[in-house]
Amino acid sequence: MTVAMEKPEQTQTAEPIAPAVRGRRISRAMVLAVILVLWLVLFAVLRGKQTLSLAAADLTGLHRWLNDVNDSIGADRNSNPLFLYFFNEIRLVIDNLVTFIQDLISQPSDTRPVPQIGWLGVVGLTGYVSWAAGNWRVALLAVAGFTFFGLQGLWQESMDTLALTLSAVVVALLFAIPLGVWAGLSDRVNRIMTPVLDFMQTMPTFVYLAPLTLFFLIGGASAVIATVIYAAPPAIRITGHAIRSVPETTVEAADSLGATRRQSLLKVLLPMSKRTVVMGVNQTIMAALAMVTIAALIDAPGLGKTVLQALQSLDVGTAFNAGLAIVVMAIVLDRVTTAASAREETARRSRNRFLKWRRPLLGAGAAVTAVLIYMSHTYVWAAEFPGDGGMGSSIAGGADDVTTWLQDHLSGLTNAFRDTITNGLLNPFQSLLTDSPWWLVGAVLIGLGVVLGGRRAGITTVVCLGLLLGTGLWSDAMTTLASTVVATVLVMVLGVVFGVWMGRSMLVDRVLRPSLDAAQVMPPFVYLVPFLALFGATRFTAIVAAIVYAAPVAMKIIADGVRAVPETTVEAATSAGCNTWQIITKVQLPMSRSALTLATNQGLIYVLSMVVVGGLVGAGALGYDVVAGFSQGELYGKGLAAGLAIVLLGVMFDRITQAAARRASA
Repeated sequence: MTVAMEKPEQTQTAEPIAPAVRGRRISRAMVLAVILVLWLVLFAVLRGKQTLSLAAADLTGLHRWLNDVNDSIGADRNSNPLFLYFFNEIRLVIDNLVTFIQDLISQPSDTRPVPQIGWLGVVGLTGYVSWAAGNWRVALLAVAGFTFFGLQGLWQESMDTLALTLSAVVVALLFAIPLGVWAGLSDRVNRIMTPVLDFMQTMPTFVYLAPLTLFFLIGGASAVIATVIYAAPPAIRITGHAIRSVPETTVEAADSLGATRRQSLLKVLLPMSKRTVVMGVNQTIMAALAMVTIAALIDAPGLGKTVLQALQSLDVGTAFNAGLAIVVMAIVLDRVTTAASAREETARRSRNRFLKWRRPLLGAGAAVTAVLIYMSHTYVWAAEFPGDGGMGSSIAGGADDVTTWLQDHLSGLTNAFRDTITNGLLNPFQSLLTDSPWWLVGAVLIGLGVVLGGRRAGITTVVCLGLLLGTGLWSDAMTTLASTVVATVLVMVLGVVFGVWMGRSMLVDRVLRPSLDAAQVMPPFVYLVPFLALFGATRFTAIVAAIVYAAPVAMKIIADGVRAVPETTVEAATSAGCNTWQIITKVQLPMSRSALTLATNQGLIYVLSMVVVGGLVGAGALGYDVVAGFSQGELYGKGLAAGLAIVLLGVMFDRITQAAARRASA
């Protein structure tokens, strides 16, 4: 009797809620439509008025003030106590670390015409460390990869890049691991660190470089410090997550046995978190390698400098050869650290009878490695890589031949594709942003922020837009925004198509995911090279490279979201007579709304970073401003302001899309 009376009450309370929810969704869509229609109407009336355009060589008062600050810092660098006893000391320590590693493996040291450890010793040491940390397959890959650098004629450049990467990783982990452990042990510390880490990871890689050159000058020290700032957050996050993921029952058992807090950390938490922490080290190494190549903009040595010089002279062959070396180094470092994180578990599962011989074999390998290091230190033939890098010349020549063939035979197709996207999508949208009055665009962006992300996102948008106006680069920021939005839209199209395909088919996922993982390993610089050959030095080259750079992360997020939809829901839709298209559009995508929003967030951040790097190949706008600021002293202040504008765009859209994701999952 009681149950029969309760059911109607539940039905009565549930019925009015559904229309209300639908009404809210419809009203939000209607508000967005009204905002966009009003924007188009006012654009038609006010086009070209109050656009705040600024010529490439023009400077605002802020830019001149920043130039003066740079000049005054340079004049006081050796007299100001803050520099004498703080910044200069930090630069000295980092320079000494970098120089030490360079003297060890890449640069002539003291009176020696060659490094302390020559190529044979480096290859042997790399193979041994890879074997000890991972397995013999990874060791063979590492030996082959490092030998390939010499065959390319890029041994010293590769070792310079490795030296910068190792320096940055060592310094980053000295801070990141303790901070990650602290964040894992303390909820308060974790809450404090989270927004700081969010901000650090939101900023494109370019942005770290300009401010640091103010205090640490151009060169290796600034490159390493910028890399540390960029590469440390993944290790902090993943280490904290690993510590918090240890089961409470295990910690309580240790406490009940009388373990102190220190013993619990060293004997329980860290050993049980070891695999995840090593994954964090892997992410730090990958981020460091990406950053040290981009740091070529501030005169950091290595492969990035070779790529940068080749891009500036449109030498596709040389850029491809050096870019290939960066890819090989990224793959080797990724595979070694990935194998290290999984080695113990793999060994436990394996019944290989040779495992009992591992320690004696490692001892013998250590002896052989020591002999190789001694030989490379003593004999010139073992120190200098033999040959003249003929393979690198062949690779560069082949890339040039392919480029010429593509331009001769496919230029009609590639130019048509470029012009279609540029004239049909990019130019109209860019015109809408750059030719509208600044206050109209600002009002539209604030409205979108409030509707999509809520009041807090709207407030963030207001603050970011106000500061963006203060940079004096409104028109350039809108040009960059247009390229970013267009690229993000195309990224999401690819992400939805391939993400849904992967989410619905495990076979497709197994085939595509390794390629997507490999694509995420490659530094951003590398993506510019093939598209420079296809499309020339244009902003479209940067957009296509940004799409290819950002699409993998969007695809994987959407695939995971689609796969998370309960099988019972899909089966119910199938039994109700829905076809495949209806299941995707009516069930799986709507139920993956939070994953779609997160994919948009991550895709936009990746695209914004890459579109700016595209300033090297004709993307213009903020990317060009930053690059010009590094190369032309009188434009330094403008480049610094452009870096700030990029940060503001990234923070604004990160907050809007994150808030929208939280709303979608609520």
